[in-house]
This record gives sequence, structure tokens and C-alpha cells, in this order.
Amino acid sequence: MTQKTMSEKDMYVASFKREYETTLRMLRAYPPDKSELKPAPNLKCARELAWMLVLNQSVVVPTLRGELKLGMFPDPPKTWREVIAAFEREHRETLGKLGSLTDERMNDTIKLPVGPGKIGDVPISEALWMFFHDTIHHRGQLTVYARIAGGKIPSIYGPTADEPWS
Repeated sequence: MTQKTMSEKDMYVASFKREYETTLRMLRAYPPDKSELKPAPNLKCARELAWMLVLNQSVVVPTLRGELKLGMFPDPPKTWREVIAAFEREHRETLGKLGSLTDERMNDTIKLPVGPGKIGDVPISEALWMFFHDTIHHRGQLTVYARIAGGKIPSIYGPTADEPWS
């Protein structure tokens, strides 16, 4: 039996869709009335942290175009509901643009920070996966905030105390 191998683009798009659904469940599970929770003075509030998830959706298209300008991001909206709406909107728009992505384009490079005070050429595929993994990282942080806020954690990669599989 032969198994069809997926291209890097196909793997990225499939992962992008799957993790979006998981992240959306987490955003919807977070208690909206606790959106200003800030567990420590040097941390973002939950709403600002959730905004990072939106930004990681919105950076994909400029990355594909080679036009990403770091530090030029919009401020978060004022309500949790607006954050979720922006997350859904950015995902739809980004997913629509990913259809034209080619494996060849993924091998092109983009200028990104590669260390303190250093800019270097990074393959677009690496940049996309970095933003993808950054989403997973920030979603994990949000699960801690949700626990502190008294929220329930949905299944992410398996059962949780709040969403057992048995």
C-alpha cells in the first residue's frame, strides 16, 4: 500500500485550519468578564494576550508577500467579543489567500529579526511555522489565565478535567 505524501504547503494549511478550531474553542471558553485579568504587573491582560492570537493570523498574508513590517500592529479592541470576531475574520481572510501559496514561494525568504539587533533572511516556510507555533504558545498561556479566571479548559490535544473523553 502506498501512502500519498503531503506537500509542506498542504501540511501547513491543514495544521493552520486544525489549530484555528482549537484556538477558537479556547477563546470562546474564556470568561469574557475576566478579559482584563492580569496575573502579574509585567504581563499582558487576557484581552491583550488573546489579541496576539489574532495578530498571528494576520501576519501570514504580509509574510507571503514579503511585506511584513514588525511593530506596526493595531491595538487590541476593547471587548472580548471583538477579539473573537477579529480572530474569525482574520482566519477567513488568511485562509482564502493560502490557496495561492506554492511550495516554491515557501522557499523564498523574508527579512526578519534573527537575534537581538540582527535582521536576516528567513525562508517564508520557517516564518509561517514560527508564527503558527507562537499561536500555540500564546494559547497555552491563555489556558493558564483561564484557570486563574475560573474558566473551563476545552479539549486541546486530549481530554481535560473540564472536558473528559470518557
